[in-house]
Amino acid sequence: MDPSIGRVAVTDSTAIRFESEDDTLKVVDAVERRRYSMLLSGANTPVESSPDRFRFPVDAAVSVETDAIVLPTAIAVYVRDGDGHMIAETGQFADERFPDGTYGLELCAPLKLYVRVESAVALSADADGMRIEFPEPTSVTLGARSKHDRPAGTITTTDDPKDVMAAVSALGSALKTTSPERSYPTLRGHPPTIERGDHLEIPEEFAPPETGVRLELPAEYRYVYPAASLAYYLGATVEPGEEARLVTDSGLVHPLGTGEAFEREVERVLKRTFFLDCLIRTEGLYPIDLHERRALEDVLDLDFATLYDRPLASQLEAYLEIPYEAIEPEFPDWKLTSHVTPTADSVEMLPFLVNDLAVIRTPTAERVPATPTETAAVEGFLRSPTRSNGGNAVARSSANAYVEPETADSLEQTWVGEETPMSASKAIPQAYRNRLAREQSAEEIEVVVVCNDGEMDEERGLVDSVYGSREELPFDVRVRRDLRTDELATVLETDADFLHYIGHVEPDGFVCRDGRLDAEGFDRIGVDAFLLNGCRSYDQGMALIDGGAIGGIATLTDVVNTGAVTIGSDLARLLNSGFPLRAALEVAKDASVVGGDYIVIGDGGMTITQSNSGSPMVCQITPESSSYSVKIKTYVNDVEGMGSMVFPQVADNDCHHLNSGHIGSFELSEQELHDFLQLDEFPIKINNELSWSQYVDVGTL
Repeated sequence: MDPSIGRVAVTDSTAIRFESEDDTLKVVDAVERRRYSMLLSGANTPVESSPDRFRFPVDAAVSVETDAIVLPTAIAVYVRDGDGHMIAETGQFADERFPDGTYGLELCAPLKLYVRVESAVALSADADGMRIEFPEPTSVTLGARSKHDRPAGTITTTDDPKDVMAAVSALGSALKTTSPERSYPTLRGHPPTIERGDHLEIPEEFAPPETGVRLELPAEYRYVYPAASLAYYLGATVEPGEEARLVTDSGLVHPLGTGEAFEREVERVLKRTFFLDCLIRTEGLYPIDLHERRALEDVLDLDFATLYDRPLASQLEAYLEIPYEAIEPEFPDWKLTSHVTPTADSVEMLPFLVNDLAVIRTPTAERVPATPTETAAVEGFLRSPTRSNGGNAVARSSANAYVEPETADSLEQTWVGEETPMSASKAIPQAYRNRLAREQSAEEIEVVVVCNDGEMDEERGLVDSVYGSREELPFDVRVRRDLRTDELATVLETDADFLHYIGHVEPDGFVCRDGRLDAEGFDRIGVDAFLLNGCRSYDQGMALIDGGAIGGIATLTDVVNTGAVTIGSDLARLLNSGFPLRAALEVAKDASVVGGDYIVIGDGGMTITQSNSGSPMVCQITPESSSYSVKIKTYVNDVEGMGSMVFPQVADNDCHHLNSGHIGSFELSEQELHDFLQLDEFPIKINNELSWSQYVDVGTL
């Protein structure tokens, strides 16, 4: 049956599409390839409506008459009155009643959804979902906004560090506000891209905001690059100076130090300012009960309400008076530390790193042999078959220098430079440009699994049962086996969201039944992302990026087949659950002795599917004498970035937490843990072994 039969496209905006099918209304973000479905009880056919009816910007809207909106999961809902004041926030186990009036409801779903209604409203939620009910069929308007944000244009700079300073100064033009609300990821626009040229060219629309803050730095890449994220977040100009310091028009002078001390102080100022903005913003549009504010409010001598209304420069001065050590324990784990080689060609990566609020360091890395750090541990498995073909390969990667970046306390690390990093991903500007050129699609998530060696069918069987297992998302999963070079070439050139390749790989090509296929030199690669689960697949992965792919996971050396099966199936589950590439590998390699053999290349923030909970998470479960300790660790993604919030759906939790990293430990009874594990499919760790929530029998722990 044609899946389009019975489905009516109600709207078709640039980004958001509403589709009505029977009593189901589906909202599709064609840019971020996210979707959300809800049931409309007793509804008529939705009709397109004006987005102007909403207080907040939306891309498309529909109106429908219904007596209830039924959501598939319990999510946070912010309720505002007709004047826009937030009067309630609800979530799991909600049971709220509101009298006749005008209301705006903000639904924190995988897409940004809004409901406007004039009626009495009742909200209730349980483990099966959430209901928004009205006393009788009522006209309701629903709006949606894509969380996608793209650069508004391009800045051209020469290689002169002073011109680079001017380019970095312009990155703050993308901020949508200079209030503390800029700590929300949706209110930090994507900075304009930067390209190198013969002259400096900054379009007028990229003038930095007037925040009264400037960074005075020596005109050297090793000072300018680490300051990029801070300059962006503060809307600060970057100007040449003999000493590195932060200066405000009101007279503040804050020294930033030299060398490594400079980088650490820039990092501390960025984290301190961002974190305190997250606390102060609770006095603004979203007066939400935030765990971190609750933990520090009695410690900090701050008038939150007064500070919220002060200019950015004045807020900054107050922030810098607070002892760093007093607030650091409550910081969210930072998403990304990037090690950027201080050369001219690295400048093109800055906007993409700044978009993640990355901590940027210039490398202090040690060159290491071209073998993974886990070699000693793997030696015990070397009697097992590997995924090397055993032939004479042209080892193009042998000329690459391998480096071990300095460790950082971020969840993820990436390397910008010619070298090949160990224990970090390799960021490639072309991959990010490929992502900007990605075409919109409201269709199914297309996954291709290729198994080019019959002896590796175990992994093919495991991953075949994983991809497309989520009923709420439409998948098109194709499995191909034992391909010839021309058949594999067609697979690589055909549009697909993800390629999971299982088989032998050599640096000079994929091993097919009639020879090797070298991906280098392809005019166009159609797959967006990939996992090349074969020996020494790094060079072929780099070739896929050069041809148009966005990001992927490859291997640096020979991998033992038994280990490859485990990590391949774990990665499939993590990616299928909404983990970005870089975060998925971080989780999977912790559970595998061969995890250090794998590397993310390209855009490590790329996701294949959406996460049901907004931000993917891993839970560590430890049985106690009469209860269970559940420690939750979340990972930010390309939509729910630094500054977003999570509301753990566990019993007795009554507040939001800042997203990213360890957000808390909760004590649950056996029944409470059982209910929590049934909410969704997510990875868990028990005795440091990776498992999945739906497979756990709580009674046996």
